[in-house]
Amino acid sequence: MRPRVKICCIKSQDEARLAIAYGASALGLVSSMPSGPGVIDEATIVRITAVVPPPIATFLLTSLRDADAIIAQQRRCRTNTLQLCDYVELSTYTRLRAALPGIALVQVIHVTGEESVVHSQKVSEHVDAILLDSGNPALTVKELGGTGRVHDWSLSRRIRDAVNKPIFLAGGLRNSNVQEAIAAVQPFGLDLCSSVRTNDILDEQKLQSFFEAVNATPAAS
Repeated sequence: MRPRVKICCIKSQDEARLAIAYGASALGLVSSMPSGPGVIDEATIVRITAVVPPPIATFLLTSLRDADAIIAQQRRCRTNTLQLCDYVELSTYTRLRAALPGIALVQVIHVTGEESVVHSQKVSEHVDAILLDSGNPALTVKELGGTGRVHDWSLSRRIRDAVNKPIFLAGGLRNSNVQEAIAAVQPFGLDLCSSVRTNDILDEQKLQSFFEAVNATPAAS
């Protein structure tokens, strides 16, 4: 099977419909972040989720770390998936599971070095999937995604081989490098934002080019 594709930074109902029409399996809806693109208010997130058909995953990207605050935000936004963009205590996953049955949990791992492999193994048993990105939460102003940078795919492949959960690959993916990324990492899914936008608007031509590149990739055996 070829990787699923998640289009992030969706800003409107029309963008959601366009991404789905080209084959997106998931949409990323970005709530308040310390940095990076794509942030929309929660009222807009609710309006978008209302028109997304059930087979499509709606990811709420949150920078919150407190379990009660995350639970309250998900209940306001009504997405079917939580993407935790910052690192949380292991006990937080237990509280989220108890309070939000049926809501998928996806932990972002910022691939910065060997510690990323260790962290992935530690959290994998608590979540439904791991998303590998190119941020850096250790900076004074945290980078929690949307950098447009490619990270070390060899580390991503080690994580993919070390954990028994679906892996989404993010960070600088575009039509010119996606086939190489798929071959290197063999991820379950791909996640992108800036490479399919022009002047902060989802670009249909770029979207088409990206999906053509993905669909031209030989299917994994």
